[in-house]
Amino acid sequence: MTTTSADPADPRTHLLRYLREARESLLLKLDGLSEYDARRPLTPTGTNVLGLVKHAAFTEHGYFGVVFDQRVEPLSWGFDFEEDNIDMWATPEQSREALVTDLRRVAAHTDRFVGTAPLTTRGRVPWWPAEKAEVTVHQIALHLVAELHRHAGHADIVRELVDGEVGLRSRGNNLPERDTDWWGAYRERVEEAARTFR
Repeated sequence: MTTTSADPADPRTHLLRYLREARESLLLKLDGLSEYDARRPLTPTGTNVLGLVKHAAFTEHGYFGVVFDQRVEPLSWGFDFEEDNIDMWATPEQSREALVTDLRRVAAHTDRFVGTAPLTTRGRVPWWPAEKAEVTVHQIALHLVAELHRHAGHADIVRELVDGEVGLRSRGNNLPERDTDWWGAYRERVEEAARTFR
């Protein structure tokens, strides 16, 4: 096996960077939240910040464990596939610290594996349809980049609903620096534009 290259032409460099950025963006959304606010459902389907972290660890654990027959340490919680959405929320017995540690441990495994295995290494996703189940490390790393960034976006919106905090990699870093009055007027302008289609 080869080691990770910092060569910008090496796709492995970019895969690892985007995986790390997605995880850190997701974990940033927990900063400063109370236990209640980290866990409470803010959409009709129950989306919550800590549940997204738990789901990210669960997903990454499966894709870079089961799919490539890699031994990954078990998660801090057991699961029953008969219970729908068990990976999308934290039970009272599951601590924030344990779920964050799960994600960091699984991430370290993924980064080592993606950083050293040939990107053409083949695996099989048993929960995908048979015609799509045969995959490569490169393909699953791309899939996970999309999955993690999607959930980091969910977490950004959910966190904004909790306390107004937004930002991709730090608080507000990817938004115009404006005060509350400006944002209120901006939102009203967007609402007025939408009302023309009622």
